[in-house]
Amino acid sequence: MTKEQEAMLARINLYAEQVMADIDPQKTPISVQLEKLRPMMERIASEQGRPLEDIFIEYMDLASEFSVEKAKQCNKDYLDFDMSPEDTYRSH
Repeated sequence: MTKEQEAMLARINLYAEQVMADIDPQKTPISVQLEKLRPMMERIASEQGRPLEDIFIEYMDLASEFSVEKAKQCNKDYLDFDMSPEDTYRSH
């Protein structure tokens, strides 16, 4: 993920925290969530001179990539926590 992509993802996520603070993402259809994010995506599309659809697709890809990386890190942290000091020493 490039710095520009990280910045775009962070910007949209910050906006999401503001406009979807009272929405349960587990119970709210993704189409409704994306509609809430539309104003920010339109702003970014306008700034970058790109179609809204491109921003939408890039956001979805970046959000998925971020989720995968976060899950990997969580699993790694859990495995590190789960290992005894002797196991940790042997694995290095």
